[in-house]
Amino acid sequence: MARFVVEADGGSRGNPGPAGYGAVVLDPATGETLAERAEYIGVATNNVAEYKGLIAGLRAARELAADAAVLVRMDSKLVVEQMSGRWKIKHPDMKPLAAEAAKILPRAQVTYEWIPRERNKHADRLANEAMDAGKRGGQWGGQWEPSSSSAALDHGAARALATPPAAGPAGDAAAGAAAVRAALASASGGGTGPGAAVTAPLRAASGAPAADGTLFADPTAAPAGGPLLVDVPGQAGAAATAVGAPAPAGGSGWGPDMGTPATFVLLRHGETALTPQKRFSGSGGSDPELSEAGRRQAAAVAGALAARGTVQAVISSPLRRCRETAQAVADRLGLQVTVEEGLREVDFGAWEGLTFAEVRERFPDDLQTWLDSPRAAPTGGGESFTAATRRISATRDRLLAAHAGRTVLLVTHVTPVKILVRLALGAPPESLFRMELSAASLSAVAYYADGNASVRLLNDTSHLR
Repeated sequence: MARFVVEADGGSRGNPGPAGYGAVVLDPATGETLAERAEYIGVATNNVAEYKGLIAGLRAARELAADAAVLVRMDSKLVVEQMSGRWKIKHPDMKPLAAEAAKILPRAQVTYEWIPRERNKHADRLANEAMDAGKRGGQWGGQWEPSSSSAALDHGAARALATPPAAGPAGDAAAGAAAVRAALASASGGGTGPGAAVTAPLRAASGAPAADGTLFADPTAAPAGGPLLVDVPGQAGAAATAVGAPAPAGGSGWGPDMGTPATFVLLRHGETALTPQKRFSGSGGSDPELSEAGRRQAAAVAGALAARGTVQAVISSPLRRCRETAQAVADRLGLQVTVEEGLREVDFGAWEGLTFAEVRERFPDDLQTWLDSPRAAPTGGGESFTAATRRISATRDRLLAAHAGRTVLLVTHVTPVKILVRLALGAPPESLFRMELSAASLSAVAYYADGNASVRLLNDTSHLR
């Protein structure tokens, strides 16, 4: 069976205003452009143009191979969520367009993925060229060929986006750990927590906060021009739905209203003296305080969260660096800090205070075993990732029961944040080594009544310096 990636976009200069769309069909193995479509559609809204782009892209894929499996990538959260069946379609202009898109290929052949705008430049460029052509000549429309388009993707970038990491078959922890070891070995120094050196596959998105302060305000909103976010459905518990799996069938295909989710805003503590040195710093070490840089970061993130005004409670790990970060935020929000023992960092045993390189030199066999299996504990009675996952899962469930429908800030560490994100995504244990969390970085998980979770990552802390 043929496999294609369709990237589509649409835009309107005025919303509504002069509008156009662009769509491209890519070979997922090589990144080669197989077909392009673009059209000026007159006066329309952004959303109408985006749906028109989707329709054009799906039709182009069908012309190439009617039985193809198609992955649609768009930076329109609205279209992706509605076509995936997770959001209802309420606007009368959108319903016929969605129905038209759904009829082009059988539902089982098409999956949808949200991507940040910066990764949808090819389709965006096509849409803008269509709008420019419309401006010059009024009504314009037609079929584009790759040879005549100025919007061709950089071939190397296309391959990087389209080719999955060489991590072996799904569920092969040994192969995943091999990729982890390669990433860690190439890093300078070592890692704080379970590997600060990362590969990119599971880092969903990163970016600076939105100027309008919409981050975390409404997990179901789709703000235009907002922060770079990704929402991926996954079970909150152990029986996670595979990422990218098609939405469940039934009824009209549109999901029910799950009501207001409980949202955990996950804040990694600010820097300590050990952070820039990339040393293991868990719950069995020296319990360092925030450095001067860490205090600046805590103050900055406190100001950012205060400006958004959505956090209703502040809960912290018992370790000093988290309590200091949490207190800085709570003081700005006028809230009290509640300490939760279950949010503590993993105990790294005899590795506490060491860099990855030092651990590799002193405890090579133990380190190898730890990288190969989540059940393995660090040397000297540390805590395994399996044990930490049980602890953090129980903590999550307890906090969800106590804070249904609320937005709660959890100030914690690298490993608890990664575990909460991993569980929400339904990702394998080795994915812990493939995520990077900067000091004072924010992530969020919204937990819905049906057990699904929506993950949002914001991992650029340059604004906190």
